[in-house]
Amino acid sequence: MTEGTPAPVYGSSVTKVEPFGVDHIPDSERHGRPSSQFFVWFAAGLNFPIILLGFSAAWFGLSFGAATAAIVIGAASGSLLMAVMSRMGVRLGVPQQIQARGPLGFFGNFLPVAYINVFAGIGWASVTVILGGKAFAELTHLPFWLCAGVLTAVELVVSIYGYNMINYLQRVLTYVLTPLFLLITVVAVVRGGSFFHSDPHASGYIGATGGWITFCGWFLSFLVAWAPFASDYSRYLPDTPEVVTRTAWYTGLGNFVTICWLGILGVVVGGSATSSDSITALHELAGPFAVPALIAVGLSALAQNFLNVYGGAISVQTLKVPVSRSQAVTVICLLAYGISLWGESGTEDKFKVFLNLTAYFIAPFAAVLLLDFYLGGRSDPSRIEELYDRHRVLDWGFVAWAGGVAASVPFWQSSFYTGPFSKAHPGAGDLSMFVAAGAGAVLYLLTYRLKPLWVASAGPVPAAVSGKPPVDVS
Repeated sequence: MTEGTPAPVYGSSVTKVEPFGVDHIPDSERHGRPSSQFFVWFAAGLNFPIILLGFSAAWFGLSFGAATAAIVIGAASGSLLMAVMSRMGVRLGVPQQIQARGPLGFFGNFLPVAYINVFAGIGWASVTVILGGKAFAELTHLPFWLCAGVLTAVELVVSIYGYNMINYLQRVLTYVLTPLFLLITVVAVVRGGSFFHSDPHASGYIGATGGWITFCGWFLSFLVAWAPFASDYSRYLPDTPEVVTRTAWYTGLGNFVTICWLGILGVVVGGSATSSDSITALHELAGPFAVPALIAVGLSALAQNFLNVYGGAISVQTLKVPVSRSQAVTVICLLAYGISLWGESGTEDKFKVFLNLTAYFIAPFAAVLLLDFYLGGRSDPSRIEELYDRHRVLDWGFVAWAGGVAASVPFWQSSFYTGPFSKAHPGAGDLSMFVAAGAGAVLYLLTYRLKPLWVASAGPVPAAVSGKPPVDVS
């Protein structure tokens, strides 16, 4: 440590509660290795919802080859997005949601963060608690509400401890879950796997092209849903060119491997599943190996929900709600638990509706952030102060985001709402996410050189970046 550099108050300690909320992480607190990002995202991807998405290939009437190609392309595209957004965290040292204040404005960022991040964090946490709770209930024959409650309590404690604890446990869970999911893979393929051809008589068949686009979009959507949280888990890493590059590679690889692996596994076993309930179907396929299979699903809920709850709490603070990160974590866990009790039945349908709705809103958000970082000069660390300046009330990035969402509405294809274009042309597949991202990108390119929409009178440098001790409210 160079002379004059303050000693870290958090450092790499796993047993300390993280003192930072949405503050900029100073150089004295930068620590860790880029490889940590592989474990963070690999463990998060070892999750049964990925297999659940793969089950749908047979329902769409896709062949095994077409379904596999869709998964690989969707996973590769989403992993590239995650890789780029993760490196943004290393460069700027702030959460992804704070970065969005740049193109959207301090208060212009409130609506997308409220929907995309808070809503998504609570929603994803609920879905994952349902699947994990069902797995442990099936395994132990205890009531679902108790199993879900135990999972929620563990997630609450770990998320309160924060960044270092999450990174440590994601590494541990990678080593624990990988052999369990390998066992699931071997047993499920041997007992129920099949390599099937296309079936135009399948109940969900909407045409070879439309079914392929929608199926591919689901796997891309799964990673797009993580995009607003990517920087949250890389922002403590040292900002050097080597670390930035390696962080991107490790993030992309961790996401790509698990999405492809479990997605294709879902395709292989989906055609032979006899139960409409995914956990019951897994139990049947695993046969005498059902116990380790259900343990894997239950533990994998933790690996994903550590990120959901922690990211959701950061989002609450981004909205200037006057609570600490620990208080936000507690509220999110309680809400997620309550929703999981309500949504215990019909999980698969609720999951796909939620996946669609989040992707429609997140795609233009991600497009605006990426363009602002590379074209709008946001990669310059000297501009970090702007992200904490509440006098930058509203900027054109908000228009680009809202316009992207609005442009996608006619293309929405969901049991919740189907747009007029999708009703008229169901065989085109679900194009909503691509339209939203494209429209948002075009609007950003047309407006990013314009003066901000609303700037109040200038104020002092915010404490979050002025070198003062961090406070756990933003």
